[in-house]
Amino acid sequence: MRRASGLAVDGVLVLLFGALVAGVVGLAQRWEAPIRQAVEIDLSPSALPLYTLLSLSRGFAAYLLSLAFTLVYGTIAAHSKRAEKVMLPLLDIGQGIPVLGFLPGLVLGMVALFPKTNVGLELACILMIFTAQVWNMTFSYVGSLRSIPEELNEVARLHRFSFWKRFRTVELSSSVIGLVWNSMMSMAGGWFFLTVNEAFTLGDRDFRLPGIGSYMAVAIEKGDRRAMAWAIVAMTVMIVAVDQLLWRPLVVWSQRFRNADIEGADAPESWVLNLMRRSRFLRRMRLRRRRRPRAPAPPASPESAGAVPGGAGERVRAALVSGLGIAALAAALFGAWKLVGLLVRVPAAKWLVLAGAVGATGVRTFSALALAAAWTLPIGILIGRSAVWSRRLQPVVQIVASFPAPMLFPIVTGALLVLRVPFGAIAAVLMLLGAQWYVLFNVLAGASAIPHDLDEAADVYAMKGGARWRMLFVPAVFPFLVTGLVTATGGAWNASIVAETLNWRGTALETFGIGSLITRATREADFPLLTAGVLTMSLAIVVFNRLVWRRLYRLAETKYSLNR
Repeated sequence: MRRASGLAVDGVLVLLFGALVAGVVGLAQRWEAPIRQAVEIDLSPSALPLYTLLSLSRGFAAYLLSLAFTLVYGTIAAHSKRAEKVMLPLLDIGQGIPVLGFLPGLVLGMVALFPKTNVGLELACILMIFTAQVWNMTFSYVGSLRSIPEELNEVARLHRFSFWKRFRTVELSSSVIGLVWNSMMSMAGGWFFLTVNEAFTLGDRDFRLPGIGSYMAVAIEKGDRRAMAWAIVAMTVMIVAVDQLLWRPLVVWSQRFRNADIEGADAPESWVLNLMRRSRFLRRMRLRRRRRPRAPAPPASPESAGAVPGGAGERVRAALVSGLGIAALAAALFGAWKLVGLLVRVPAAKWLVLAGAVGATGVRTFSALALAAAWTLPIGILIGRSAVWSRRLQPVVQIVASFPAPMLFPIVTGALLVLRVPFGAIAAVLMLLGAQWYVLFNVLAGASAIPHDLDEAADVYAMKGGARWRMLFVPAVFPFLVTGLVTATGGAWNASIVAETLNWRGTALETFGIGSLITRATREADFPLLTAGVLTMSLAIVVFNRLVWRRLYRLAETKYSLNR
């Protein structure tokens, strides 16, 4: 019976692999098709499966690009103090620049590179989803590398690990839990701006792509409630399927990298992972890998036991840092030249308006962050500390977080307008809908990574109730909370471009802020004002990061890290 079930699992895996290949081939054929502007979006339910597949494929292509960027960029930033001083501020700026700051130039540039096929538009859409995914993954990875226990670093030095072995066995394994949870949040962040990325217009030019995002945008534009309902159903089915087939197995698998073992009935489970373990093919692959002989590690000599050898890994890292530095310098010089040409066309009076707009949006942003932290910190700890509730609620949280919040904006706005809430305050609530999940997912990751040894120590000392929260749970998740707040800040600034300007029942609602200003500049193709708005927002984010977030990061590393 077990033999037959193993063969059945192998057959399912073959079918899934074949479907994946067919999907890749179909997408490649679409990319090579002649470009067509102003694509007609079919609002019939029968078109949704193809649209959903196209959007999902773009999301995963962007995720793979984000993961590669995270591992390379984060490793270099964590290992080089000189590079870190430049690379981390660049991350701060990148996460705060709104999607509409990238999108016009990127779309026009890609279309110019590929004028006859859809490749340019598809690449532009993938890169825009990438800009919504990559920042919190990279911040999480860098934070995990900084929190590696010193004894593990010492073991790597004593055994003279190569760069690759150190990366694989020490650094990557120490970051898996945070990376998995932030990967889920990254996919959710990518879906947030799906309606903007797939249904982009610039002036009188239409750069729409077929997908569930453009389907949603057209349904909202036409007021087709039936199509909106079908889009919600398709989006929900896609998110549930991805959660059960990918994220839930990864969450369960990542628990093997905790600082303490998980035993007993409370250990999280995944039916997909249990099914895959019954595959005869995968079982043979694991056995073959285990039987593969490994060369013994060379013993460390007394002279070199405390030193880090300057081997090929060091030279590769130095070459990567130098190459990135040269490329960044060249890009900065070219960008500065173009930037000056645009900024000189902005009137002096507009700069005062921009400063006031940044202040208004900043107040809404930090109001949204305060509300997000107030509810996600206790709820995230409660769910993350309980394997049972984590198993029950993680799919629900993933669905709610992944669902594009702009689809809910009209409903929330209508309810708050009935209560006579000013639209300026409503915009802060809408920004909360886009930012709160960054905090929740990071707190969940931090709570699930707390070693059980600390719980046992708290039991021994009869630490209960508020004392356990104050002395164990909150300090333990504080580094993750800081990372969540930093990335949520970027999410809130980005959300302002769709939260501060909204069409509701044929009425254009708008409140003063940098988000509405950037949206208007994009709609009118006012590139000088768009550039000035993005630059002003970036400068405000950098100043706040230096004054607040950097100090909180230092506090998290020195006082609240479990590994110090």
